[in-house]
Amino acid sequence: MYDASYAQRQYEKNLYNSRKGINMTPEELQELNDLISPLILKGQPLSHIFAVHADEIPVCRRTLYNYLDQRVFQARNIDLPRRVRYKKRKKKSEPRKNKNLQQVYRNKRTYVDFERFMEAHPDLDVVEMDTVKGGRDKGKCLLTLLFRSCSFMIVILMPDCTQRSVIKAINDLTEVLGIRTFKKYFPVILTDNGSEFKNPWDIEKTESGTHRTYVFYCDPYVSNQKGRLEKNHEYIRYVIPKGRSMYRYTQDDINLMTSHINSTARDSLNGATPFDLAALLLDAKIPALAGQVRIPADDVCLKPSLIEDNVSKRNKASTEGGDING
Repeated sequence: MYDASYAQRQYEKNLYNSRKGINMTPEELQELNDLISPLILKGQPLSHIFAVHADEIPVCRRTLYNYLDQRVFQARNIDLPRRVRYKKRKKKSEPRKNKNLQQVYRNKRTYVDFERFMEAHPDLDVVEMDTVKGGRDKGKCLLTLLFRSCSFMIVILMPDCTQRSVIKAINDLTEVLGIRTFKKYFPVILTDNGSEFKNPWDIEKTESGTHRTYVFYCDPYVSNQKGRLEKNHEYIRYVIPKGRSMYRYTQDDINLMTSHINSTARDSLNGATPFDLAALLLDAKIPALAGQVRIPADDVCLKPSLIEDNVSKRNKASTEGGDING
């Protein structure tokens, strides 16, 4: 005799059992662990791992997250920076009303002016510019420049976060690339209202007075107007955690970090890396002259050890050299 209640209980039991546990053999699970755990422990995001190894991973990304939740791999959730650091998204910021908005440096350089300028010149590339500070307000910091077209980022180590250092960094970059290349690939710079950027006149022109770019400013407190760069800063913080001083770092250390960041595949780029798109959209000499090299996909590391190991080796070599000289 058919018992509807019994049949329902059996159905629910079978459904539960079908969704419980790991739907892989121990050998398959070990093989998957051997593939992904070393990469996760290097700080690689799952988006990068899937973009490179999609054909070798027999499960979807959601399932992989579930396996990590169940602690079946050597790597753990805590090894995925995004999984433990992401906070609930806030509502989109709106421009604040500020009586002091009409400052001289913003004259004809506001975000509204930027939008109008881009409507009139849609073929021009936009470079987003910002700074990343170390453990203190004073001391070494980073000047970051990101090409919107390909998310390729250049990072310059500065002695301090001042207008003088920003202008010197832009002047040095112009000299390295050449004025023609700079004007072609940095036609428009969008930045925020930090005090270090409040001299647009010397950013827009070379020391000899040659015009090289147009500078525009986001609305105060609306960081999402240059959201690509703000997002990219997340990768920097994987390697240089917030609050860590940069006084021991050299430009070579920063170039190494940036090479790894630009070699990381992104969902936003359909699985490509900034290096991939830069090869299509930028002059080939820009990455090279910026001191960057493409890193093999499985060698990408986004952990503090990436440059801390460099610093330790340099300090050890310096100490040994001092002992020999002594």
